[in-house]
Amino acid sequence: MAYIKGKLSDLIGDRIVYRNLIPSDPGLPPLADVWETIGMEDFRVPRKTEPPYAAMIVYLLNVAQEQRGLPPLRDLLFIGDTAMNDGTAARNIGEHLPLRGFIGADRLQAEAEITYDGRIMIANRWRLLDEWVEWAQQEGIHCDERTAVLMDIDKTFIGARGRNDKVIDAVRVSAVKQTVEDALGGAFDEARFRAVYDKLVQPEYHAVTADNQDYLAYISLMVMGDVFPAKEFWAELESGRMTGFLQFVTLCDSRHDRMEPGLAAAHAEVVGNVRKGDPTPFKSFRNREYFATVAQMDNLPDDAGRDEILKTDIVITQEVCDTVQSLIDRGALTFGLSDKPDEASKPPAQAAEGAQAIHQVQMKVLGQ
Repeated sequence: MAYIKGKLSDLIGDRIVYRNLIPSDPGLPPLADVWETIGMEDFRVPRKTEPPYAAMIVYLLNVAQEQRGLPPLRDLLFIGDTAMNDGTAARNIGEHLPLRGFIGADRLQAEAEITYDGRIMIANRWRLLDEWVEWAQQEGIHCDERTAVLMDIDKTFIGARGRNDKVIDAVRVSAVKQTVEDALGGAFDEARFRAVYDKLVQPEYHAVTADNQDYLAYISLMVMGDVFPAKEFWAELESGRMTGFLQFVTLCDSRHDRMEPGLAAAHAEVVGNVRKGDPTPFKSFRNREYFATVAQMDNLPDDAGRDEILKTDIVITQEVCDTVQSLIDRGALTFGLSDKPDEASKPPAQAAEGAQAIHQVQMKVLGQ
């Protein structure tokens, strides 16, 4: 079978920001240059759900629109996959300009359904994007050259939630496993690793992990390496004595004599970055995640079946692709948003030759 193939950059160019809010388009300013202009009291990188994040995105959209030589933007569209993170980001961005959002997922066990939460349509089929555009127009969104379309990347534009998102999850877990295995060498035990990681990833432990994969990888490593033995670790969590990631790092730092060389090197990397306030402290893990992610893009041959591809390859979501292309044809400005760290999204400096950022990598395009 001949699959349609493409790149996200075919639709957004380099108009994309990853977690550090440094646009891939060199013509757009990084957060470090404009944080005062957008009203921040100090320089830090806000997360996707915070109002300063919205202010930065709208600032970039206005700069990009000015560069196109067109009149100012008057409305926005937002496509995402999570009611909490993407929905909150959409509402914050909508405080700056009129906006209508779409939160999608394929939930095929239920009848196709649309619900509304204020300015946001929530749908259990990606194919309902067509109805969203019609609704947005009825709501006064012009869908023309003065409209900007923002797309979440992970599990929306690629790896569609409910259809292809498990591949993204599997890639991340694979990168954590490789990181832990490399640090522990022959001491690696996958069953013990899964017992720690699969439990720790649950929302009830977000107070310690902050839902940050760097933190999860580091904690799993230190528990697996018996720097902080599993029985003691879970007892500290269940008792409430372990209240945050910084506390965990500090306790591990006091047990440096328990660390083999691989553990000590990983610990030094993480503790050094944590002390600098870096939200992505385990960069060697994120570098592995980048390469593992790219390896699953257009990986299987074209004669592979659709179901096999959706279980193995990360693919572009055709419904999002088609919707965005139709809006481009009407003159809309496009922009990509990713909360994935830059270190997991762009080639590491030491291996940059021939490597590409996630949005520049060729993938298959598949729909329902």
